[in-house]
Amino acid sequence: MNKKLLLAGSAIVMLVAFGAAVMAFKHQSAQEVDRLAEANRASLLRMHSPTLGRQDAPVVIVEFLDPACETCRAFYPLVKQIMAAHPDKIRLVLRYAPFHNGSDKVVAVLEAARRQGKLWPALEALLASQEEWSPHHTPQVALVWKHLEGLGLNVEQMAFDMTAPEIARIVEQDLADAKTLNVTKTPEFFVNGRPMPSFGADQLKALVNDALAVAAK
Repeated sequence: MNKKLLLAGSAIVMLVAFGAAVMAFKHQSAQEVDRLAEANRASLLRMHSPTLGRQDAPVVIVEFLDPACETCRAFYPLVKQIMAAHPDKIRLVLRYAPFHNGSDKVVAVLEAARRQGKLWPALEALLASQEEWSPHHTPQVALVWKHLEGLGLNVEQMAFDMTAPEIARIVEQDLADAKTLNVTKTPEFFVNGRPMPSFGADQLKALVNDALAVAAK
């Protein structure tokens, strides 16, 4: 009888110890995430980055994007849906990670469109037509232009602006920040400085919902 009680008592002690260890690990993990989020902020938000949404929105999604990336094309509508579901509460910050060979020239096209106030329409047009101007995952700038027709862009001015050293510096800075943040693939998302624990649509939604809940307190 005493032996059974001793074994039962030992089991309870072990369960309590295990539970305490799990709680301590979760607390430590949460602290580590917060520490990383704070450390990330300097490399996440740059004055030159394009933004969509209210400047004072409580939730900020930073997306590292390659315009030739198929997954970026697939996720863009999801990001817009998340923003539409929470009007004025989410701001999207766009960072460039042109990992595909030649994507940096497409980024230059987008930045040239930005100078005419048409970056977001140009981005959506190019994502929608990605398969046509990036066959076999190989971006070809010469095939881009026809997909920007109808946006009211001055194409000659864009061709000139693409060569501006400021645009090259934006790409250089974004790639340097991507390296600092260990961004090795696109799209990569950070929500209020926090990286996604693993990649996926549900994970992004959960991270955004957590940030919205914190902001509502």
